[in-house]
Amino acid sequence: MGLRENAKSLRASMTDAEARLWYQLRAHRFMGFKFKRQKPVGPYIVDFVCLERFLVIELDGGQHMEQALKDSERDEYLRARGYRVLRFWNHQVLKEIEAVLERIRLEVGPLP
Repeated sequence: MGLRENAKSLRASMTDAEARLWYQLRAHRFMGFKFKRQKPVGPYIVDFVCLERFLVIELDGGQHMEQALKDSERDEYLRARGYRVLRFWNHQVLKEIEAVLERIRLEVGPLP
């Protein structure tokens, strides 16, 4: 399966945490910024991205511990291309959504 097909498949099968955050970010709801989900960026598919602000948001579940090295390489790749990367645990999104949104707000900065 190619990168684009994989991204499409991921969009169709969101986790509860992804769905909860996507509800807050979609349709320019978050401070008027456009976010995309499961978007290919180079050889990777990122969970959420605001291309206007070069901001990537990744949600990590229990499997993250096994993938820490791969995620580190991925973050390094993205940062080398000018992206800022925020990572949140799924349980943070599900239990502390307001704190997650505040952290994102601080990262995107003032409105254009």
